[in-house]
Amino acid sequence: MIPCLNEANSIGDVVRQTVVHLPKVIVVDDHSSDSTAQAAQSAGAEVLRLTDENGKGAALGAGWGRASELGFGWALSLDGDGQHLPADIPNFFMGLAPDKPALVIGNRMHNSVAMPWVRRKVNRWMTARLSRKVGLPLADSQCGFRLVHLGSLTKMQLATRHFEIESEQIVVAARLGIPIKFVPIQVIYKQGSSKINPLVDTVRWFRWFLGPRRR
Repeated sequence: MIPCLNEANSIGDVVRQTVVHLPKVIVVDDHSSDSTAQAAQSAGAEVLRLTDENGKGAALGAGWGRASELGFGWALSLDGDGQHLPADIPNFFMGLAPDKPALVIGNRMHNSVAMPWVRRKVNRWMTARLSRKVGLPLADSQCGFRLVHLGSLTKMQLATRHFEIESEQIVVAARLGIPIKFVPIQVIYKQGSSKINPLVDTVRWFRWFLGPRRR
């Protein structure tokens, strides 16, 4: 499943490359103002259109809910901007026991030189703090390219609605004893503005990290 906002220029290619590896692609359009939904549907995806811009976490929640309705046991999420390569999808399923819960996360840090400097530093800083919190060595806590066991999600009861959901998912999974694994992935960083607002989303992350749910 692919949560996205205003990705009309890239979502079609991402969907076409993803359907080669998976039986179903769900695109959750977080109230885009461009033709993201039409491009995704034309490429072969089922499209869920949110009536308001609710944030990445809310879009992920909608996609997980739809995947569960369709009877799937696992859901793989990736970004719609072309940063994640669908060719890496098989890596997430290698050595995975279908009936055992797990959270599998893409690891970009094995080739971190390709990552923009600020993003690399922030990722390492956040990952170090989350590693200390959960007592586990984490490789890349902020990557959105991940595979999750849907049966585990009902136990997680994730509450965040924006980019901090990826951190929350790791912390809750660790508390529940769900194995967290990392697989190396390729990443393409393109020119253009990120959907992450450096100020607003950083404040949201700290609010979550220091909030009552963490305590």
